[in-house]
Amino acid sequence: LEIIKREENDALNICKEKIKKFNLPMKLVYVKYLFDKSRIIFYFVSAQRIDFRELVKDLTKAFKTKIELRQIGTRDGTKMIGGMGICGREVCCASFIQKFTPIHINMAKIQKIALNQSKVSGLCGRLMCCLSYESEFYKECLKKYPKLKSNIETEKGRGKVIEINVLKKYVIAELEADGGIKKRIKIPEEELEKLEINNKSTNNNNK
Repeated sequence: LEIIKREENDALNICKEKIKKFNLPMKLVYVKYLFDKSRIIFYFVSAQRIDFRELVKDLTKAFKTKIELRQIGTRDGTKMIGGMGICGREVCCASFIQKFTPIHINMAKIQKIALNQSKVSGLCGRLMCCLSYESEFYKECLKKYPKLKSNIETEKGRGKVIEINVLKKYVIAELEADGGIKKRIKIPEEELEKLEINNKSTNNNNK
């Protein structure tokens, strides 16, 4: 197995040189020798379709065996080569993810994660898979809270919700200006629930 690994590494380097030679817009990520060496499979990533016929001819001459080039997605490429995520652990796709699921930027927004590319992107350059892990938890928790920018009645007056903190269980409301000065107050989750009950009672009385 060590010999095969060495040969795969050599094949990787040789193929990279030939990719440069033909000036092909592709990134080689992994090489796999079949156990009987009847074929070498080269896995690569590219944003476009590649005409690699000349490359295959050159590789066939160099290795004297069947050559197969497989184009894969960037996430699949990272899964193959592995690496460390910004959390300091091995990337999820290489350690345990079996099937990729769609990741959306809203998953970062709902968790109040700064939309900085370096903070929300994985080694593959796509949105990090881990953004999906807690998004459902946040969605469920947010059902208890008024929507952002919605109006809310408090004991100190009418205000607008300007911040929601699910983990610390509070919202920040900005009260309507009194004499031109706006005031912000923190409302814990348990008080929010009381306000909602009072609001419902008031609505019922108005009917």
